[in-house]
Amino acid sequence: MANMRLDKNPMPIQDAEIRNKNFSEVALGYTTEQAIDEAKRCLNCKNKPCVGGCPVKIYIPEFIEKVAEGKFDEAYDIIAQSSSLPAICGRVCPQENQCEGKCVRGIKGEPVAIGRLERFVADYHNAKENAKSTPPAPNGHKVAVIGSGPSGLTCAGELAKKGYKVTVFEALHIAGGVLVYGIPEFRLPKAIVSKEIDGLIDLGVEIKTNSVIGKLFDIDELLGEMGYDAVFIGSGAGLPKFMNIKGENCKGVYSANEFLTRINLMKAYTTESDTPVQKAKRVAVVGGGNVAMDAARCAKRLGAEVYIVYRRGMEELPARKEEIEHAVEEGIIFKTLTNPTEILCYKNDNDKKDPKNGFVNAIKCVEMELGEPDNSGRRRPVVKENSEFTIEVDSVIMALGTSPNPLITSTTKGLDTQKWGGIIADEVTGQTSREGVFAGGDAVTGAATVILAMGAGKNAAEAIDKYIKSK
Repeated sequence: MANMRLDKNPMPIQDAEIRNKNFSEVALGYTTEQAIDEAKRCLNCKNKPCVGGCPVKIYIPEFIEKVAEGKFDEAYDIIAQSSSLPAICGRVCPQENQCEGKCVRGIKGEPVAIGRLERFVADYHNAKENAKSTPPAPNGHKVAVIGSGPSGLTCAGELAKKGYKVTVFEALHIAGGVLVYGIPEFRLPKAIVSKEIDGLIDLGVEIKTNSVIGKLFDIDELLGEMGYDAVFIGSGAGLPKFMNIKGENCKGVYSANEFLTRINLMKAYTTESDTPVQKAKRVAVVGGGNVAMDAARCAKRLGAEVYIVYRRGMEELPARKEEIEHAVEEGIIFKTLTNPTEILCYKNDNDKKDPKNGFVNAIKCVEMELGEPDNSGRRRPVVKENSEFTIEVDSVIMALGTSPNPLITSTTKGLDTQKWGGIIADEVTGQTSREGVFAGGDAVTGAATVILAMGAGKNAAEAIDKYIKSK
């Protein structure tokens, strides 16, 4: 019989005043008892609306039913049919807008905690020492995947399951893409990412790090003399955007990408790190998305007083509700309806205005108010007259979004792109203007979510399989 309690089992978490001083995972995970109790809230709907909200189409009611029965290995096997990275998805997917957003239980109460249950099942599986995948028989074909972020890893995993010899080329020295350089340890422990990647390696996927496609090899070489039957581009969107305001070249101004890479990949918060980061006293993070929350919460853990500076209001923040709530709990100060106009800097007390070589001193802002809706449907922020003010800070982090690096597109003939740099690819198959070349994830859409990138990688793997079989 279903558990008809209206609210979810709460997720155990670290206390805010403890966690905002460490980089250990905030959410501690369900116990076995909590997972079974939560699973029993599922009504096992016949029309399965939750599955329709999942970009990788996990068989959600089926795996939850196994959790309710305490059959966790069987639950994992069901998830693994659709998802190559369940421990990651269970942690960072915006379930509230996807599977849980479609859950019938959410009509009169809270939806079933699908993401928390996925995480529980994946963690249970990964904790077992003998949890290894067996590679299928090879089919004689090979595919190159550029980038080891969520779209690339998903595509590689799906193709490996079909018997393809897959080689993933990663530009950095560690595989994982945005999963390792962009998402903080306290949200996604890197040991979890490494474990998921090990599972793909068990399937036969080869990963080559320090391999910059466009420099080391180009796509013509991959498809030609290197003998790959197809190429998938999942190189992400790692090129940061700035406001182009005065003072952005001051010392102490970071892109969120640089700041988070130093923290997450290079462990700049440790004393032995070879890539340090400024431990500022007062930090302004400009932006309101998940990346802004990640940067702000990292800066807080380094000991700073942190401001989120965002030109719309709290209700318009694009970040996940949970991430905003955690940031508020951890003491992040939200300066909403606020827009920066200049970064003030100086070299020393005798020279307080040197925009070329100075250190950040403050950020000059104006107050905003919401006007008529723009093309996105959100109310457009407009400047209040005579509302200029400054916030004294010694570091500024720009979290304004990213775009694809042009290296691959500039070294590949016949690969059509959008004006802003994204690769033009079919929305379903990922097929580009070059025969045998497919693309997906942020390299196509611009910065988006991990699960959408995974969905694109999965769809492209199906299309690549059909393409090669048709040759």
